[in-house]
Amino acid sequence: METSYVSIFQTANLRQRKVAYSKWHRYQSKCYILRTQMGFEQVNDSRPLVCRGCLNYHGQIYGNTRETRTRLICGFHPYGWLDSSPCPNWEGNEPVNH
Repeated sequence: METSYVSIFQTANLRQRKVAYSKWHRYQSKCYILRTQMGFEQVNDSRPLVCRGCLNYHGQIYGNTRETRTRLICGFHPYGWLDSSPCPNWEGNEPVNH
């Protein structure tokens, strides 16, 4: 008796996984079509110009709601380097023209 319940649940789970996969695949196909259309604009780099090429750049967004989200630029300057001079903590392989 117990094996019939297991097979019923396994069948239901398999069907749910197939439905979820088909929805995911359909979404990926739509995204691919959008990316390949002529004139589709690339997303601009949100990294500040001063931080481009820096090894200290973090750029992750923290917060649960849209109102509380904050981007952490780096550990030295959480909101980014705000001065017009080059950042004193910039580290990278090659210098960047600021």
